Amino acid sequence: MSLFPVPPTVCERELCVFAFQTLGVMNEAADEIATGAQVVDLLVSMCRSALESPRKVVIFEPYPSVVDPNDPQTLAFNPRKKDYDRVMRALDSLTSIREMTQAPYLEIKKQMDRHDPLAHPLLQWVISSNRSHIVKLPVTRQLKFMHTPHQFLLLSSPPAKESNFRAAKNLFGSTFAFHGSHIENWHSILRNGLVVASNTRLQLHGAIYGNGIYLSPMSSISFGYSGMNKKQQKVTSKDEMAASSKTSVHLQSQKKGEQPQFLQSRNLKCIALCEVITSPDLHKHGDIWVVPNTDHVCTRFFFVYEDGQVGDTSINTQDPGIHREILRVIGNQTATG
Repeated sequence: MSLFPVPPTVCERELCVFAFQTLGVMNEAADEIATGAQVVDLLVSMCRSALESPRKVVIFEPYPSVVDPNDPQTLAFNPRKKDYDRVMRALDSLTSIREMTQAPYLEIKKQMDRHDPLAHPLLQWVISSNRSHIVKLPVTRQLKFMHTPHQFLLLSSPPAKESNFRAAKNLFGSTFAFHGSHIENWHSILRNGLVVASNTRLQLHGAIYGNGIYLSPMSSISFGYSGMNKKQQKVTSKDEMAASSKTSVHLQSQKKGEQPQFLQSRNLKCIALCEVITSPDLHKHGDIWVVPNTDHVCTRFFFVYEDGQVGDTSINTQDPGIHREILRVIGNQTATG
């Protein structure tokens, strides 16, 4: 019997396949299970960040719809009767995703059920409610200048939007820019897409340059929007070795040449690299770009930084070398041309 009584809504995408592997439904190679588990690990971290936020009433959307395992006619988690504390208790009862890859899954599920019968159903919902295509990038496909091992391919646009994007790209061309947003916002972004938050309850920063999705070709500006303070940012220099030594704590348990596979802390910062249409609708105010048309922005990559990891502030997507590197990597991931 499948552990998923109802097929997840993303079942035809790689994430769903990875989810099945992670949850022990498919008996595939261990490295594939680990890769999928890292994606699930990130989804759970995003869910937790949104739930812990003082803004959770606004940003923890969608709220889970989870059937009570003891009463199939009742929703244990109901968007019409929100109970954030109960969701947090279930989330706290989740066995770590790392542990799920190291033991028979049915045994892990039994342990979760003993702790909290809603823990496993909540995990299923976190995975199946995701509407984005998100895959951990292998080392050979990562953007080295981003200085983090936690790099993901992220395609969050539904087919209709992606189709509109390609049509506009054929007319106007495209380029790349960063979008910074607090980790707590990504639970909603992965399920609802990038939206214009200006003059809505979702707005966190001012919209001095008008309504639209705010991007920047400069990593330093978008890092600021992600909540990464100046001490967590760096400019590549002779001090790089000293800065990078801070991450050694994450690597000590890893074999030589390997990367830390799972997120080690809950204090996470993130930044997305997006492809944007270079149409007259793209308003450039120096290094701050505003895109009023949501169909003209599509996420491509997602980068996560932990405690001790620092982002390079000197990255400019308009630099020819950086642009070529992005095209080299994205050419191996998606057919965006």
